[in-house]
Amino acid sequence: MLISLNWINELLKIEDIKLEELVEKLTLGGFEVEETFELLIGRKKETILEISATANRADSISAKGIAKEIGALTDQELFHNSYGLGKFEPEIKLQECFTNFQILDNHDCSTFILITAENIDTLISPKWMQQKLLSAGIEPQNNLSDFQNFLILETGFPFEFYDLDKIKAKLNKLNLKFALAKVDNETLLSSVNNETYALKNNILVLKEDNTILSVAGLIANGNFCCDQITKSILIEGSIFSSKKIRQMSRSLGVRTERSARYEKGLNNSKYNESICRLLNLLRINNTNIKYEINSIGQTANKLSQSIFLNYKNVLEILGPTKNDLNDQLSDITPKQISTYLERLNFVFEFEAQTNSWNVVIPNSRKEDISREIDLIEEIARLHGFNNFVSYLPIIKEIGIEDFGYQSRKKLITCFLSEGLNELIQYSLVKKQINQQDPIKLVNPLISDCSTLRRSLLPSITETISENLKQGNRNIEGFEFGHVFFTNTKNEFYEKEYVSGNFGNIETKITWSDSPASLSWFEAKGKLEEIFKKLNIALYWTNSITELYEEILHPYRTAEFYLLNGNPLGIFGQIHPILAKQLNISNEVYLFEFNFECLKNELKNNLLPLSKNYSTYPKIIKDLSFIVSLDVSFEEIKTLILRNGTNVLTHVNLLDKYQGNSIPSNYTSLCIQLVFQSTSRTLQNEEIENIINSLKSTLIKQYQIIQRV
Repeated sequence: MLISLNWINELLKIEDIKLEELVEKLTLGGFEVEETFELLIGRKKETILEISATANRADSISAKGIAKEIGALTDQELFHNSYGLGKFEPEIKLQECFTNFQILDNHDCSTFILITAENIDTLISPKWMQQKLLSAGIEPQNNLSDFQNFLILETGFPFEFYDLDKIKAKLNKLNLKFALAKVDNETLLSSVNNETYALKNNILVLKEDNTILSVAGLIANGNFCCDQITKSILIEGSIFSSKKIRQMSRSLGVRTERSARYEKGLNNSKYNESICRLLNLLRINNTNIKYEINSIGQTANKLSQSIFLNYKNVLEILGPTKNDLNDQLSDITPKQISTYLERLNFVFEFEAQTNSWNVVIPNSRKEDISREIDLIEEIARLHGFNNFVSYLPIIKEIGIEDFGYQSRKKLITCFLSEGLNELIQYSLVKKQINQQDPIKLVNPLISDCSTLRRSLLPSITETISENLKQGNRNIEGFEFGHVFFTNTKNEFYEKEYVSGNFGNIETKITWSDSPASLSWFEAKGKLEEIFKKLNIALYWTNSITELYEEILHPYRTAEFYLLNGNPLGIFGQIHPILAKQLNISNEVYLFEFNFECLKNELKNNLLPLSKNYSTYPKIIKDLSFIVSLDVSFEEIKTLILRNGTNVLTHVNLLDKYQGNSIPSNYTSLCIQLVFQSTSRTLQNEEIENIINSLKSTLIKQYQIIQRV
């Protein structure tokens, strides 16, 4: 908003305040001054401030509102400005009407008034008004729109004008009344911008009989707009619900200066004074103008809200202030707080014994002040936020990590060591796959965030798809998150799960192999290796629950159980139909586990015992032989460990080969044998004797053929 200092100076004495000081006070008071510049208006330069107010301060986005705020910040009172010019009969009638008004039952409109003005001789706006419009960046039109724009700038209240003669010509008989109604069926309205809008149901309109004068607070019917030959007008003054105006604005796809004011949340405080101001302005160049109040209505006045303010809470939240004279710290005093409340025009009672205030909030501030903390913010704003000392609290002891956090760290370490990245998703989603009874939000912001999730896997699969679209193919990740359910009593509860995905990345174990994706058993083994590191024993069954039927493959899915029979979670390959829908590979593997079960199992695990490390050297020998395919490596390994004496510590499979040089139904194995003692240095001759004994045993048991 652009505002001239000359205009403010007409309402408040600020000539003695330096511009830099004024800008600083406004900025610290919550009104950011984005720019200051000089503008030549007529033959006089004026200093213009571009001020940005917060969204909840609709009372301050006007010349009078800003002047009032500057007065509170600088401890000054506004000049008394009488809106009446002598005895003015319509003004007297207005006061009577606002005392005995019609009670409105429409919650979308809090104030409504219709006034007819006849015998208008000229629509030319005064020169001083045009200069004020120029200072605010508005080009004067020298017609009734200048009066509308000026009232918005000065008081913040918008008004709408209609050509009264055109209304009478259309209706033949004038029978104006309060007629704010909802459109029952689709209607076309030609607006002043020469566009046509389809008015659907639940759109508020101002109607005279069956003729629509305007869409409430948005656009007027172009058939009744004022022009240069208008001699009589119908003035509509209304205050509409900000929520309703925003809904209609989105529905019609139109936003005007008038609707923008309503969207910020206006109330009817000082509204009658603004109407009197408008009537007096029109009377300046039209001395024979004749006014008639046609109808007036307001919603029932609510009792003024009072808020209890505790001095102890003020000190606890704001802290000490610094003294500019001696740089010593001190607390804000109750007398200072009472002074600030007076400067804000708040009515209050102070209780000295309890050091507390009972503050009555004026109607002009009821929209943004509803709690004690709001009052404390106002006190800090007037005292100056920069005058309070900022310091960090003294921490007496460092917090401890609970077992849940420790368990999460262990799992994260295991997942990261396997090459998985941590993912973060929203708990609010659209209706998920196979979600029969979703938990819906009552008032969601958007449809894509309207439901609480029952599983983490749908969001993870969508993340894979989105990353593939961006060319990022190496997506293997895990996520900790909460899922939500309902029980048989329709009660809500939540659980923490850990889920993830891997696969779809071609790798090779040895340099001679071709790159290949993980098989199902290899993927399952990768998960089992993680649980082995965590010392968690489990078993699995080939089954699938209803929740995952459309997410995981029906024949390549396993449920994991702890040894005590408690279900831990599920693992499986992605469902081929879902993979096709998301345009991702079928060789993606997904898992989802109950974190609470994992945490409890880790808590119940016995502490691992340490084992002394041998300081004597190892001897490593390789053994190559050909054996039948019917003999598994596990059988051979068990036999070697059983006969390799206590110095044989490890048996590793180095290579497995089948080719033209190997007989059919046979395979070539290369096995690594690691020997080490904890009490002495082993001799090579001793190890050769053990290996020869092992060879004899393998030949006798499995008829192996040794390779040189």
